[in-house]
Amino acid sequence: MARRFKYIGRSPRKIDALAKATGRAKYTDDLSLPGMLHGRLLRSPHAHAEILAVDIARAGKLAGVRAVITGDDLPVRYGIIPVSQDESALAIGRVRYVGEPVAAVAADDEETAQEALGLIDVSYRPLPACLGIEEAAKEPPGPDSRLHKAISYEFGERPSQASALERTDLFFYEGNTHLALEEHAALAVWKGGKLTLRCSSQTPFHLRQIVAKVFAMPQESVRVIVPSLGGGFGGKLDPFSHDICAAELARRTRRPVKFALTREEVFYCHRGRHPSLMRIRSAWAQDGRILDLDFEACLDGGAYGSFGTVCTYYHGALQPTTYRLPHYSFRAARFSTNKPPCGPKRGHGIPQPRCALEVHIDKAAEQLGVNPVDLRLKNLATPDSITVNMLRLGSSGLRECVETVAKASDFRRRHGRLPHGRGLGFALGSYLSGAGVPIYWNEGPHSRIRIEATADGALTLYSGATDIGQGSDTVVVTVAAEVLGIAPERIRLVAADTELTPLDLGSYSSRVTYMAGNAAKQAAENLKAQMYRLAPRRPFEAALRAALKKTKSIEAWGSYTPPKKFGAFKGSGVGVSPAYSFSACVASVSCDCETGLVRVEKIHFAHDIGRALNRACVLGQIEGGIHMGLGEALSEEQVFHPSGLHRKPSLLDYKVPGLFEMPELDIHLVESGDPGGPFGAKEVGQGPLIPVVPAVANAIYDAVGVRIDATPFTPEKVLEALDAKARGGSGRIGPSRFPEVPFPEPIRVRDA
Repeated sequence: MARRFKYIGRSPRKIDALAKATGRAKYTDDLSLPGMLHGRLLRSPHAHAEILAVDIARAGKLAGVRAVITGDDLPVRYGIIPVSQDESALAIGRVRYVGEPVAAVAADDEETAQEALGLIDVSYRPLPACLGIEEAAKEPPGPDSRLHKAISYEFGERPSQASALERTDLFFYEGNTHLALEEHAALAVWKGGKLTLRCSSQTPFHLRQIVAKVFAMPQESVRVIVPSLGGGFGGKLDPFSHDICAAELARRTRRPVKFALTREEVFYCHRGRHPSLMRIRSAWAQDGRILDLDFEACLDGGAYGSFGTVCTYYHGALQPTTYRLPHYSFRAARFSTNKPPCGPKRGHGIPQPRCALEVHIDKAAEQLGVNPVDLRLKNLATPDSITVNMLRLGSSGLRECVETVAKASDFRRRHGRLPHGRGLGFALGSYLSGAGVPIYWNEGPHSRIRIEATADGALTLYSGATDIGQGSDTVVVTVAAEVLGIAPERIRLVAADTELTPLDLGSYSSRVTYMAGNAAKQAAENLKAQMYRLAPRRPFEAALRAALKKTKSIEAWGSYTPPKKFGAFKGSGVGVSPAYSFSACVASVSCDCETGLVRVEKIHFAHDIGRALNRACVLGQIEGGIHMGLGEALSEEQVFHPSGLHRKPSLLDYKVPGLFEMPELDIHLVESGDPGGPFGAKEVGQGPLIPVVPAVANAIYDAVGVRIDATPFTPEKVLEALDAKARGGSGRIGPSRFPEVPFPEPIRVRDA
């Protein structure tokens, strides 16, 4: 008999909903302090140049200017992961992309600060700029090589069975940005040798660590507080120039300093999706089994490391989570270019290769004469198995996801049989429920939660996790309320404050529900046990009152550390997770052959959530993931002029689907009940985006018989492909070659 829950699985209002709906929620840019100064950054107009001199004298003399700083004032290098400590708050010696900060000003108001920027004289010597993968790959090996990271792996044994089909495909996935509604902002205050930094960050504890490094001070002297945060999607994970500059200018002036970036500035500091050129080869048995899969990728990393090394590994790590692969090899290389740094965007290096793979499988299905759904079902990875690259799969509702959307869309009957201009496309996806290895290696828990009961009967939950709109604050409170048997409204929340809350590694890799949720569950169980020791055999409320008569307060802690389930080879920690979510998507599209316009009319979507802790939040996350996936499929692209200037740095030019462009959504929740998740829950933050883009690509082919093997699938590309097909060509638009890359000798892992 299924367990009955009091609060889990329902749809109570998010705990911050009313404050956000009424405008009472305070974001960083809403904050103001007495005597506060305003900061602005001077940004490079060059994609690549040597800095010969920076003269700040005129700016410093402008009335209302209180301080001006340059790269020489902040020489310490830093980065979000240990292997990429290559950034400085302001450029030192050289600028590497248009928009890179060169100097910073603090003034009495924003207008004066902006005027002061125009009085800073910078002498540059322009250098050759590199703006793409193929150009970067041509650079010869050596100290000036643009090859940032190259990896090579081979897993399993090559099958002796002869293949019935072998094919090779190329695919290009364009870079794009997060487009969170809230622009980045920071407010810094120094007092008594201590820095307090309020900012829009997804990783306050990591930011504290980095700021302490830059200023050579103990971490306990740095306090990072995250007010309400208006969306992140990975775009607010890194430390940013404005965070560090706000702190330095506040230190110099002894006054609060606030930076609030413009929308255009956000486009230049985005850390978004890597442009990725991919080549995929496969071998298939006559009965449709995959015999061999070989994957290569070249990533355009932009000017600095960010999360790039991790994204490079992720390009190959999760392919085997959905399909049984007896032999699998992958090689990936990340190149530095003179564009804004790329990093983690929703899916974190996984949407690009998944898109290439799912399109490739559809092409193989056509050649084999097998329905795309049935070909995938024949090759599905099984629950509680170990993949060829040594990832341990736990619970899986993938097969149910596949059958659910196939039935809901009547895919087997309708695919390939709709009128010309209309089509169905199918794709699968998988994602982590938190990375098994933290950004900065440590032996401690990934999440901690503290719950305190005080003499007035109040319960307060302290969580270091950042709610970026996904509802994680609501999750930890709901989990604790379910354990304690009290209404969530009884629990007050203090979150994302490095001085008041326990350590949490941040909101990334879809880790908060699984990891902070488990920590909250354990903390509530420990609190409950303490109360019943003090006041046995009583209902919770009576036990609480009785217990608090014996002591002024009771506190309990909970923590979560994922099991160590990775292999012994270098890089084996990337892709490891305590659980994986799975998704299946069917896109129904119409294509106008006169205009090339693609319209997605309906999405059938099934997601293995493990268990939905808050159904409304889960559905909202899936809807948001589908929306973002459709944007990447149809219109979003972070592209640049030959000078390195961004072509679309505004909400007007960077096009995302609007309200009336969203299709009808048919969403199904598959609850596989993961044994390690809090009440069985798994992730839903990033996984729903992943299969959307390839499903649309496959649907376009089903509709009009052309392959657009490069995102986004714009009307111009569709028309070009239709025209090429009409002239006797293949009707394919996409990359035609893969560069020569000096990949290292592969790490060979034979036995999983």
